[in-house]
Amino acid sequence: MGERLKNRIREVLPSVLALLRWLVLAGLTGLACGLAGAAFSWCVAKAAALRGDFPWLLFFLPAGGLAIVFCYRITGMENDSGTNQIIASVRGGARPPLRLAPLIFLGSVLTHLTGGSAGREGAALQIGGSLAAGIGRLLRVDEKNTNILMQSGLAGLFAAVFGTPVAAAVFSLEVVNVGHFRFAALFPCLLSALIAGAVPQALGLPGEGYLLSGVPEAAVLPLAQTGVLAVSAAVLSILFCLLMHGTGRAYKKYLPNPCLRILAGAGLVILLTLLEGSGDYNGAGGQIIEHAVEGRVEVPWAFALKMLFTALTLGAGFKGGEIVPTLFIGSTFGCAAAPLLGLEPSFGAAVGMIALFCGVTNCPLASILLSVELFGSGALPFFALACALAFLLSGRFSLYSSQKIVYSKLEARLNDQYQTEQEKERLSC
Repeated sequence: MGERLKNRIREVLPSVLALLRWLVLAGLTGLACGLAGAAFSWCVAKAAALRGDFPWLLFFLPAGGLAIVFCYRITGMENDSGTNQIIASVRGGARPPLRLAPLIFLGSVLTHLTGGSAGREGAALQIGGSLAAGIGRLLRVDEKNTNILMQSGLAGLFAAVFGTPVAAAVFSLEVVNVGHFRFAALFPCLLSALIAGAVPQALGLPGEGYLLSGVPEAAVLPLAQTGVLAVSAAVLSILFCLLMHGTGRAYKKYLPNPCLRILAGAGLVILLTLLEGSGDYNGAGGQIIEHAVEGRVEVPWAFALKMLFTALTLGAGFKGGEIVPTLFIGSTFGCAAAPLLGLEPSFGAAVGMIALFCGVTNCPLASILLSVELFGSGALPFFALACALAFLLSGRFSLYSSQKIVYSKLEARLNDQYQTEQEKERLSC
C-alpha cells in the first residue's frame, strides 16, 4: 500500500511542481504585461487625442519617422523584424532584447501622435515577448520554458490592450505554428492573460466590447448569406496580406536607405490625408470601427483606403500593429457589403471584422473566442462558420511571414512547405 502511494506521488509531483513554477513565472509575466499594457494603451490613447485636438501634428510625421529610425539605429535594432522576430523566438530562435519593449512603445506612440495608420496589438506582442524574455533571463529559466514564457508574454500584452484574455491566450498558442498546439503553454498563457487583462480594468481602463444588433435566426438562408460574406472576407484577407508584404518589399527595393524610406512613407501618408480630407484613416481608427458595428459607414470603400494607409505607414518603417487596422478594414467592408447580401449592416460589420482577423492571422479558434468576448455568444454559429471559411480559403497567406502552417488546410497531412523545411533542417544537422 505504501509503495503504491509513493508511485502515485511520483506521478503527480511533476504536475504540482509545474503548477508552482507557472504560478510564479506566468504570474510575474502577467503582472508586468498588465502594467506595461495599461501604460501603453493610455499613452496611445492620449497621443491619438492630442492629434485630434491639433491636426497640424500630421506635418510632424516625417520628424517622428526619423526619430524612430534614429532610436532603432543607436540601440543596434535597425534590423529588427518586429512581430515576426517574436514569433520566431517562441520556436527557439534568438531571444528579443529587453530594449525592444521601450523602443516599440516609443515608436508606436510617435506613429499615433503624428498620424501614421497603425494599431496597438502588433506592438503589444513585441512588448510582451521582450518583457517575458527579459524575465526568463533574469530568473535563469531554461530554453524550453522560456519559449512558453514568451508565449505567455504575447497573451498577457494582447489581453492588457484589448481586454479579451481567453482569445489572447489561445491566439498565442495558435499563431506560432498553425495546426500544432503546445498544450503545455495553455495554463501559463491563460494565467498571464487573465492577470494582465485585470490590471488595466483595476486602473480604470476598460477593454474592448461592442453592442451587436441585427443578428438573424440560425436558418439556412442567413447562414448562406454569412458564408458568402466570409468568403469575400477571405479574398480580402489575401489582398491585404499581399499589399502589406508587397509594399514593404517595394520600399526596401527602391529606397534602401531607411531614412529616405520613412520620409517617403510620411510624405505619401500626408498627401493622401490632405486629398482624402477627413483624417479618419490616420491612427488606429477605433471610432470608425464603433460606427461600423453600429451599422454606419459613410464611405463604402473605406476598407480600401485603410488598407492603403496602413501599408504605406508600416511598410515604410513606422511602428504599431496590424490588428486594429484589420478590424477597421473588416468591419467597414462587412458593414458596406452586408445590405447587398440581405444582412443587417451592424451584424455584417461584426462578421467581416472577425472573418478578416481570422484570414490574416490563421487563428480560427482564437477568432471564434474573440467574437464571443467582443460581441457575446448570441451569434456564435455565424461567427464559427465565418471563421471556418476564412481559415480554409485564406490559404498560406498571413500577415506574419515567420508563421508556420504545420498542417495542410485541405487534407489531414503535414503542409508540404513545412515538411520540406523540416527535411532541410534535418539535413543541415
